[in-house]
Amino acid sequence: MMTRVLGAHSLARDLGNWQDDSGRRSAARPAYRALAASIRLLVHDGRIPPGVALPSERELASVLELSRTTITSCYSVLRDDGYLISRQGSRSTVALPLGARQNGLMFRAHQPGSGSSVIDLSYAAMAAPAEAVEQSYAAALQSLPQFLSTHGMEPVGIDLLREVIATRYRARGLDTSPEQIMVTSGAQHALRLLLNVLTAPGERVLVDHPTYPNALEAIRRVGARPVPVPLRPEGGASGAWDLDAIRSAARQTAARIAYLIPDFHNPTGLCLDAPGRAELARIARETRMTLVVDETMVDLWLDEPSPGPVAAHSRGAAKSEVVTIGSVAKSFWGGLRVGWIRADPPLITRLVGARTAIDLGTPVMDQLAAAHLLADGELVLADRRAQLREHRRAMLDALADQLPEWTPTSGSGGMSLWLRMPVPVSTALAATAPSFGVLLAAGSRFGVDGAFERFVRLPYARTPDELCRGVQGVAAAYETLSSGRELAEPSLVV
Repeated sequence: MMTRVLGAHSLARDLGNWQDDSGRRSAARPAYRALAASIRLLVHDGRIPPGVALPSERELASVLELSRTTITSCYSVLRDDGYLISRQGSRSTVALPLGARQNGLMFRAHQPGSGSSVIDLSYAAMAAPAEAVEQSYAAALQSLPQFLSTHGMEPVGIDLLREVIATRYRARGLDTSPEQIMVTSGAQHALRLLLNVLTAPGERVLVDHPTYPNALEAIRRVGARPVPVPLRPEGGASGAWDLDAIRSAARQTAARIAYLIPDFHNPTGLCLDAPGRAELARIARETRMTLVVDETMVDLWLDEPSPGPVAAHSRGAAKSEVVTIGSVAKSFWGGLRVGWIRADPPLITRLVGARTAIDLGTPVMDQLAAAHLLADGELVLADRRAQLREHRRAMLDALADQLPEWTPTSGSGGMSLWLRMPVPVSTALAATAPSFGVLLAAGSRFGVDGAFERFVRLPYARTPDELCRGVQGVAAAYETLSSGRELAEPSLVV
């Protein structure tokens, strides 16, 4: 398989004014060390994904207007520190030192009446809209008798819910029939089914980087290999997704599938604009790659709605190359494990066949409850968006007060902020924060091979008071790290 090569001009763009940002050139800090420090930070930020090859020494020297000796010395430093792996007869590829690969998953169960004073910011999920959920289950109970005379196993989903989901797609400008819908036990279940059908062990799956941690885990569990394509949050909605890089990665790796989150991306909250969606569909046609578009956050727009489904930009025979997954978990309640896949009927048939090895269908009662929520839940969703706007403002205010040197990504929806710290200490921060009453997910959870040590995701799905206390705890933990280690040389902190 061909190694992906990072272009010299792309690297120069990401380095920016590296002599000022990473350390000013001086006798004590020569240019090659300053450049190596900047490249290390880009690796930790996820801007240079592990596994890609850096430009040739000659090419980078020309673009940066430096001597080739400087570039050679820089690469030598990166190699000695474990950031470059050299193999005889092939290009050196980017890596992270083993000590940086602390990418363990965090999950904490919450039981009623636990009374814990710990603020859990390791997950992005709101409490249920209790009255609406109770009413939906009451309505579901009234509808249940008509199913009791059947065997109750519906691997494709009950007709009522499939029609409700199809109606929602049609309202968003995407012609959809119930035959194009398969109901699953949540979006994660949907993704796993798709990976089982569309990939084989060893194959590549393109992902935006950072991305949803459980998606990375699902890709690895089927034996596939995630190929990260960096997001560039400073580019805004039109530029955050590097579409040229997605096209190039698809061609170089021959990836058959990509998993992307263009709607209020988790963890950044960014939303891809309409021209970008059209270009994604065009890339799918050109490369014959299936796009799996995760729309689980699509209802949680805070500034303006999504421009519409990516699948609406499919044309002709390539319509089958955009598959959409969704769920009620983020919109309404994570405890209601109902999701779906929108795809062409032939793929739905293949998925149903593959499903029997995992389960025989989503519980009918939950499907009925989801149908009622989706059909009558617009007022509930409007209220939840209003709550999230208030919570986001509370967290931004607390961060401005407690951690003004942290830089948040300006996303337009979702449930979390993606924050860049001055130094790469995310794993250490996640380990320290529980001592200050806060649970965090390290930035490395959202990347491949330990990337994003300079970032942390802070969800704003809790109450404003809890968020303020949570930020205070994070700030105290960060201050402890700052006082306990030298932070003036960020490139040396792993």
